[in-house]
Parts: sequence; C-alpha cells; structure tokens
Amino acid sequence: MTRDLEQRVLSHAVQTVVPEHVHEVRDRRLAWIARTRAAVKDRLTKEITYWDRRAEDLKHDQQAGKTNARLNWQEARRRADNLEHRLKQRIAELDRQEQMAALPPVVMGGLLVLPAGLLARLNNQPAPTPDHDTQAIAARARAIVMEIERKHGFEPIDREFEHLGYDIESRDPHSGRLRFIEVKGRAADATTITVTHNEILYSLNKPTDYLLALVLFTDQEHYRVAYITQPFNQRPEFGITSVNYDIAELLTRATNPK
Repeated sequence: MTRDLEQRVLSHAVQTVVPEHVHEVRDRRLAWIARTRAAVKDRLTKEITYWDRRAEDLKHDQQAGKTNARLNWQEARRRADNLEHRLKQRIAELDRQEQMAALPPVVMGGLLVLPAGLLARLNNQPAPTPDHDTQAIAARARAIVMEIERKHGFEPIDREFEHLGYDIESRDPHSGRLRFIEVKGRAADATTITVTHNEILYSLNKPTDYLLALVLFTDQEHYRVAYITQPFNQRPEFGITSVNYDIAELLTRATNPK
C-alpha cells in the first residue's frame, strides 16, 4: 500500500479500462445513431416530398382560378421548408452525438482483497474448507435442483451464466410451459441470501412461473431443499443493485419441491 498506488490505478484506468469502455460505448452508440439517422431521413424526406408536391398542386390550382380556403400553396411551401430545416437540424444533432470522448477517470474508492485463509490465520480460526466455497456450493445446489426437476418429469436447463434473472429454465414436456428457478445454496446456519435487482424484477414479471429454490447444506451429503413461489413482492428502489432476504422468513412460506 504505497503512496503512488492511486496514480498507478489512474494510469491503468487511462491505458486499459477507459479505452475498452469507450470502444464498447462507441460501437453501441454509433449503431443506434445510424438507425436513428436512417429513420429520421426516411420519415422527414417523405413528408417534405409530400408538401413539395402539395404546394405545386395548389399553385397550379390557384393559377387555374381554383382556390382552397383551408390551405394555399404558400403555406404548403412553408411546411416543406420547415421540414427541411428540421431535417438538417436533426442530422446535425446526430452528427454531434457521434463525437464521443471520455472524461478523465476519477478514483472513487478502494478495495483490499485478502485470502480467506490469511484472515482465518490472523484471527486464530480454522482455515475455510472447500465446503464453504461459494461457487462450488452454488454449482452443487443447481445440480441438486435440476435432478429434483428431472425426477418430477421436467426438462431443466442450466442458464446461470447467461444472467437472465434466474438460474434454471425448467420445461413441462406435456404443456411446453416453462418455469424459471432461481437457486440459492447456503450453509444450514446461514441467515440471509442476497438477491440481485434483476432477479427480483424477473420474479415480479413472471409471478406464476418463478420459483426460488433454497438448498441448505448441513454437510456435503446432507441438505434441505425448499421451493418458494412468489418469493419477492416489492420492486427495489432505483439505484439498489441487490437486497438481502431473511432465510427464516422465506422458509415460513416454503413448500417441498413438486
């Protein structure tokens, strides 16, 4: 933890993080601008063509002694000219939006990552075992739930790494109906689970097809599985990325897998 750490972080951000971010944003933004420009040109050009032709028709009618009390050719011409001006303004605005540059990065905070074994040793505690590895527990929990789904005649697919708002997509082969299962694996003495903003929103959008599956491990061979229908009932506030839920409260609403 040296004094030049912040400068090293900023240098890394300038050389690596910012260019990658700008490249990602620019590609996405330019694609959107191209679609918008094409749509604007198509719509306004059609309107300009219409009012140009309308102005000429009204002008010929007036020269032939026919008058339109509601619209004259000068007004139609003004509408065509205004639309041309709008088109030029909108295209110029989109051209400006294509000019993107990153602001200088700012260090907002720091995070010190230490090995769990080191922390345990410093606190005179036993070293953590593989049973406490979060990813290993999560993978085993998904495998258990998928096996349960198969036993009940469903066809489950692991979608965990697609970040869809659930972990398992389970299909009823008879009706074709899908149910979406979010799996949380925890040690039996855990008190809370953490649920992401995306997971909560997906459950609220699919209230009758979404399940929360809790897999609580006593040890490698012994565990309890509980399914909870409509586990979440409140949309998280804007800016909140995750919410902690009390396991004991969730279990009061749980059922056996079926």
